[in-house]
Amino acid sequence: MVGNVIRGLTRAIILAVAVMAHPYPADSQAIANCADRSQVIEFLAQKYDERPAAIGLINQQAVMEVFAADNGSWTLIVTDVSGRSCVILAGKSWDPMPQVMGPKA
Repeated sequence: MVGNVIRGLTRAIILAVAVMAHPYPADSQAIANCADRSQVIEFLAQKYDERPAAIGLINQQAVMEVFAADNGSWTLIVTDVSGRSCVILAGKSWDPMPQVMGPKA
């Protein structure tokens, strides 16, 4: 199961980087699953009761966030520096892992 999660996350990151590498699609190819970050977060909270669960920096141009609900639904979004967020993946059975503490500095 952990292998499936890692493979899925790897694919999500690759897809997110690909989306961010060409952030301005042609008008005829506009992405329907993108909106202002605040609108996306409000939609996820109201429709799916999802809240922030994880965040990671993709590069200087984009941040990846996972939103999850207690019922196990989850959504991965990527937000660029202009504040535009795109839903990349969504799924079921989100299971938060315990936080691993690193060595003290």
